[in-house]
Amino acid sequence: MPRLTVGALAAATLLLSGCQSYQSQPVEPYAIVTLAQEKQFVAPDCALDQCPHLRVSALEFPKSETLSRELRRRLIALAPLESESARAPSAQTTWAGYANAFFDQVERQGASVAESGASEALLEADEYGHHNDLLTLELNSYVYFSGQAHGLPATEFMVIDERSGETVGLGDMLIEGREAAFERLVTEAHQRWLDEIEQDAAFAANWPLSQSRNVAPLEDRWVVKFNVYDIGPYAVGQPELEIPLKALRGIAKPRYLDQ
Repeated sequence: MPRLTVGALAAATLLLSGCQSYQSQPVEPYAIVTLAQEKQFVAPDCALDQCPHLRVSALEFPKSETLSRELRRRLIALAPLESESARAPSAQTTWAGYANAFFDQVERQGASVAESGASEALLEADEYGHHNDLLTLELNSYVYFSGQAHGLPATEFMVIDERSGETVGLGDMLIEGREAAFERLVTEAHQRWLDEIEQDAAFAANWPLSQSRNVAPLEDRWVVKFNVYDIGPYAVGQPELEIPLKALRGIAKPRYLDQ
């Protein structure tokens, strides 16, 4: 009967042990699980054809209550209210609490319904970009009180590092000490935007560039987004300034340049 030497036996044992270890430790994906969340709230005791309402079309994270709570908080903060009940913790952290505060303000303003339509609030969240284990969500709000000329929209990006399971902001994405260089890139992108919409120096003087930390690190570019009235009148909407990745080298951390 053939015999294994001590060295051969040890090598075989190590090889088998290595195979077993590899098989028992599968690679865990970084992707964060999201679920769509749809909710509709209608003002109580409303007998009108058009009733004040809140529609929520958002996301939740079944494996992270921290991220779910953060998304709710950010989205509600995008649509601030002035009613007394809006200061209640539930109005700042739950859909139902915000709905109650919204309906309270509608009632106080006497803005239940008019020829221009019923008061409404929309809170939405959707995927905007996903690459390199970075998930970028776009949070949108829209609030309209009956009788107003138009509603007020607002947008914010929520960037999640799937490797850590935490949100990151502009300060996390820039190399320390390169903030001024980044602002110069935003200024250049702003000028390109002015050229695209065919506006001159007079427009820029009336609507000067303001600082925005609302940044989405996409696969092929960064997007810096502004809300209405930030750098232009309501008619221009919510401007998006684009910065190519190559311009950000040496300014942004490689992690956020698809490297």
